[in-house]
Amino acid sequence: MGDSATPSSYVDGFIIAAPSSGKQAFTEFATTFDTIFMEYGATRIIEAWGDDVPDGKVTDFRKAVQAKADETVAFSWVEWPDKATRDAGMKKMMEDPRMDPSNKDNPPMPFDGQRMVYGGFAPVVELRG
Repeated sequence: MGDSATPSSYVDGFIIAAPSSGKQAFTEFATTFDTIFMEYGATRIIEAWGDDVPDGKVTDFRKAVQAKADETVAFSWVEWPDKATRDAGMKKMMEDPRMDPSNKDNPPMPFDGQRMVYGGFAPVVELRG
């Protein structure tokens, strides 16, 4: 593992609120679009459906995405070999018509994308068992 100035990998994280009744639609949507991430250089993707997401006193995952009572928080991350691969991959994805939500041939997002929280992160600690 490299130091924080030259990390050996890069991670994009995403938090969304999806209809609780839409777990299958979310899973199918994620599977479709995750293959594009992999095509453009991602090495690993995890899509996780909220199971034990407690309410906080000041803030929490639900508040971060303004989740409604009938919504579940999903947490996802995409691992890349390095930031350069991520930057190039994300640029290609944004230009890819398969990622365009206005393209009528693409499946509709099964969640409100305006409430998605996301960001890129340079790992500083990695432990493996």
